[in-house]
Amino acid sequence: MTGEKIKNRKLNQEKLLSFGFEKADNGYVYHTHLVGVQMALTVVIDDEETIHTRVVDSSGDEYILHRVAGTAGSFVGQVRNEFEAVLKEISEMCFEPDIFKSEQAKAVIAYVRDTYGVEPEYLWQKFPNNAVMRRKDTQKWYAALLTVSRRKLGLTSDETAEILDLRIKPEEMESTVDHIRFFPGYHMNKKHWLTVCLDGSVSIEEICRRIGESYGLAKK
Repeated sequence: MTGEKIKNRKLNQEKLLSFGFEKADNGYVYHTHLVGVQMALTVVIDDEETIHTRVVDSSGDEYILHRVAGTAGSFVGQVRNEFEAVLKEISEMCFEPDIFKSEQAKAVIAYVRDTYGVEPEYLWQKFPNNAVMRRKDTQKWYAALLTVSRRKLGLTSDETAEILDLRIKPEEMESTVDHIRFFPGYHMNKKHWLTVCLDGSVSIEEICRRIGESYGLAKK
């Protein structure tokens, strides 16, 4: 069987079982068919969240042409397309985004989930490492989670940083932004948004308080 991990996504076991996977000694197993019933596909997801696949033809022999680059023909093309469609559906239905790695980013996501009942929305295919959070009633954004170079914040480092954009009252902007802990809103209106680096420079308690204020400002 082939084996690969899905980058920046984590397994949701409940969704896996709902999809049709069954628990087995080597992880979770799913069986389906390709090209009608001519080919049998087995998908195994092990404890390391690695996906293994095996395609078998009607004679019981393993079929591999769909994985060989350059192979052509209508039949192998159909097998490949259906195989890839199954794996894409499993990725979308059974795995969740796992983009942000810092402790504070994970704490922000958990806080917003528990407080407002929402998850980050990944709106841009071109920028898969960016997400927004918005109110359910007004649909207005009150937070954005982004991954950027520290240099883009005006810092002297090309190290990647996970940041949080939040709304702020314009009259509080000047007294808050210090270019050390708080920055003008990255890719946002700099009169109404500020940026926080999720690196521990600001306590999670203060960040959560400011999320609440930002949420309130997105009311209208």
